[in-house]
Amino acid sequence: MKVLQRYFAAEILRSVLFVLIAFLALFAFFDLISELQSIGKGAYQLQHAFLYVLLGLPGYAYELMPIAALIGTIYALAQFASRSEFTIMRAASMSTVMAGSMLAKIGLVLVLLTFLIGEFVAPASTRMAESLKLRIQGSSLSQGFRTGLWTKDVIRSNGTSGDQIGSRFFNVAELRTDGQLLGVKIYELDREFHMTALIVADSAGYVGKHVWRLKNVATTRFPSVGFEDNAASRITIEKLPSRDIVSEITPEVLSVLFADPDRMSAVDLAAYTKHLEENKQGTERYEIAFWKKVIYPFAILVMMAMALPFAYLHFRSGGVSLKIFTGIMIGVSFQLINSLFSHLGLLNTWPAFVTAALPSALFLMAALGALLWVERH
Repeated sequence: MKVLQRYFAAEILRSVLFVLIAFLALFAFFDLISELQSIGKGAYQLQHAFLYVLLGLPGYAYELMPIAALIGTIYALAQFASRSEFTIMRAASMSTVMAGSMLAKIGLVLVLLTFLIGEFVAPASTRMAESLKLRIQGSSLSQGFRTGLWTKDVIRSNGTSGDQIGSRFFNVAELRTDGQLLGVKIYELDREFHMTALIVADSAGYVGKHVWRLKNVATTRFPSVGFEDNAASRITIEKLPSRDIVSEITPEVLSVLFADPDRMSAVDLAAYTKHLEENKQGTERYEIAFWKKVIYPFAILVMMAMALPFAYLHFRSGGVSLKIFTGIMIGVSFQLINSLFSHLGLLNTWPAFVTAALPSALFLMAALGALLWVERH
């Protein structure tokens, strides 16, 4: 049985790798064609476009791995069927459960690999790619916003801990790729949402441990009571060359505002979802993305289960090319339905876990139904 397991693993992993490389080459070609229009902006040249496309490949590898596993497994099993090897294996007492168990062991290796790529490699390479492109082109992250970047924070009695004593709204004219903030305005409010201070600074830099250092700061403080006749006289303005403020906002949190949730790691999604919850903001989109990140690698097992019935179809039932074409259609359908359910779950406020798990559950039921059908026939 161990020899058969190694044979299955070698053939399937080789096929999956071949399919994945073919898909990555295709997507890299399309991305490179798209990047040609950016060449010449600033110092952005062809070699930078190649590097940008190369850094984007881990993200594509994560997204395409279930489809590659499906097509690669179908190809390997179809080859077994066309050479009558699978028939011989079944005659030698290999049951469907045993075949499924061998595929599951191979699939778990791919699940682990996909999880590592999606959690560590793809998010880091995507950030590097975007930072590289913006830095070479001389652009900043927030230039696409007419009024700059807005985000919300809470003010606590003891820095980042203790009771909440107010709220803080950040407005940043420009966020540079190195984390430097330019044109900073901070609106501080008490728990009753009365404005207590307006802080204006030319720039801000992150010095670590949730501390931002503002440069050329003008702080306007307002009275805590309503604007009576003498309230205006108690408005004070303080100007300092620099000032430190403690905030739960970090450069990582700011960069999330420009990142595609599907390309973020589960750890970053969980941290940002917690930040949004603390600030009474909507979290549905990031909760769905978090559960998709957790569940998506296991879709490989579902896709390999979808491939198993193809081993029971002999060559006369359809050529290898027809089976691969069918696999491609199944994989594309899975991706479309997975994306569709994300939008439907967001619009209809479905539970995030159900939204993320339902497409895989539906395809798993279809795989089990197909296995029952081929066994009966």
